[in-house]
Amino acid sequence: MFEIVFTLAAVDDLRYLRKHEKVTIIRAIEEQLSHQPVTETRNRKKLRPNEIAEWELRVGSARVFYDIDEAANSVKIEAVGYKKGQRLFIQGEEYQL
Repeated sequence: MFEIVFTLAAVDDLRYLRKHEKVTIIRAIEEQLSHQPVTETRNRKKLRPNEIAEWELRVGSARVFYDIDEAANSVKIEAVGYKKGQRLFIQGEEYQL
């Protein structure tokens, strides 16, 4: 079982969301990333090299960006944002992946 660790930036990102969105996202993180986070699924994929994180978890229109440390059995949540069309927004700022 993998330990889930949130960065301060990710905790900050969650503050911008409504309570039911936070609950849905945190539930999805716990369910999908606690066991086998390195397995790609319909909602999880490895990203091309970028400035945010190595992996992405899709929860509706929300995106959770995370890195995995298999040696320490931990998943580090780097950021949480939303996609609108082809654009990604994290705390209101637009990013390119």
